[in-house]
Amino acid sequence: MRIDPDVKLDFCDVLIKPQWSKAPSRSSVRLDREFTFKKCSWNGIPIIAANLDTVGTFSMAKAMAEHGMMTCLHKHYQLDQLVEFFRTAPKGCFYTLGIKTEDMQKLDDFSKRVDVLPFLCVDVANAHIQFAAERIKMVRDKYPNAVLMAGNVVTPELVHHLVINGGVDIVKIGIGSGSCCTTRLISGCGYPQLSAVIECADAAHGCGAKICSDGGVTCPGDVAKAFAAGADFVMVGGLLAGHDECDGERSDGKFKFYGMSSLEANRKYSGGLKGYRAAEGRCIEVPCKGPVSATLQEIAGGLSSAATYLGASKLKDFPKCCTFIRVNRTHNSVFESWIG
Repeated sequence: MRIDPDVKLDFCDVLIKPQWSKAPSRSSVRLDREFTFKKCSWNGIPIIAANLDTVGTFSMAKAMAEHGMMTCLHKHYQLDQLVEFFRTAPKGCFYTLGIKTEDMQKLDDFSKRVDVLPFLCVDVANAHIQFAAERIKMVRDKYPNAVLMAGNVVTPELVHHLVINGGVDIVKIGIGSGSCCTTRLISGCGYPQLSAVIECADAAHGCGAKICSDGGVTCPGDVAKAFAAGADFVMVGGLLAGHDECDGERSDGKFKFYGMSSLEANRKYSGGLKGYRAAEGRCIEVPCKGPVSATLQEIAGGLSSAATYLGASKLKDFPKCCTFIRVNRTHNSVFESWIG
């Protein structure tokens, strides 16, 4: 046993320090970025709807694309549904798979029925295990030209391993920070998201890869903090829950939202919890919110505003312009913190 004495920080522990800005207005800020991968490039606002089965839907993918953003589809769609969707899917939509043998076989079957393989995301709650890393490497070896995102990890060492040994293009960062995740309560394991992003971004960029910050976002300001910390992409789930584009149960103006390791998800897709497992997600109700476009505008507008406080003319410059200050409180909480 050892204790790392360095203090690790979350989004709620810091604010972005306002600085002198030459940006004439929010409207002049460029939020789009262009990323070049092995065989393709992508341009847009690098925000990704999370691959939760309620959020990472076909309808959400279309809505996100209209705003120049991306979606990571959930992995529980049937093969025929995926083939039909990807015939006309917007560029930058991720096909998600797990690490089970049936997931690998499903991807193989899918690849035979589409003309162009889309972006791929190998999603596992804990990619710090050898079996997960081996399966990620297997996907890379089978599909060398695909844009591959994989995770989740929270340490620079595992970022290096996935990039150098696994050929991953985008490493997904975050353990225990999701809005419906209870991993930290059940297992005691995790890593504060801001520090994870800062440390892992440095590792990924040093070996030519990108990172996606996944989790910990409670409001549009946290998205700005993630980008300022060095994230290339930011994944959001809870902020998007309850909109018209989500799939799931609705009753009396409420939407049922749950984590993918929750008891509800295990019952739905695995026949219940196995005897050796505990649920690591909760189920909550959120208000039904109407079309997602208003929330996406709120997030984009928050980024533009952050840029003017940072003195950045474009999203790419957030990290080099940013100084974080540690705080005891980030906002006046006499009323609700943020209501989207």
